[in-house]
Amino acid sequence: MPEALRRLSKQVKIEAVSSLWKTAAVGSEGPIFLNAAAKISTEYGFNYLKEEILCAVEATLGRVRVEDKNAPRTIDLDILVFNQQIVELSIFRFDHLILPVAELIPDLCEPGTGKSLGELAVEHCCKLAAVRVGKLVY
Repeated sequence: MPEALRRLSKQVKIEAVSSLWKTAAVGSEGPIFLNAAAKISTEYGFNYLKEEILCAVEATLGRVRVEDKNAPRTIDLDILVFNQQIVELSIFRFDHLILPVAELIPDLCEPGTGKSLGELAVEHCCKLAAVRVGKLVY
């Protein structure tokens, strides 16, 4: 993750980085995953950012895409919010997304329920399903 952030910082401005979190695998049996979120700013469009920057960093760091999208992998970089628009509604469902992203944008509210990521993070922390490892330094 630190190397991914170093590589990203050469192409986009990294404004903030969450803590590092350990969470259980989702969607398949597997090892504990490490998760973090970064708030960035860029002039690039969504598709260019995803395909030309994030996917390139993943490939450089050994990501091999397989049929099972939930299989263990070296790195997985996603866009969850772009230009203040929620791209992935799963941001409000899973510990591995809620907890790190809530550190960066706690007031982001789930459409329909109006619950903020900050509120959801408090609820999810009480379950002890995830563990904050510490700050992610790059």
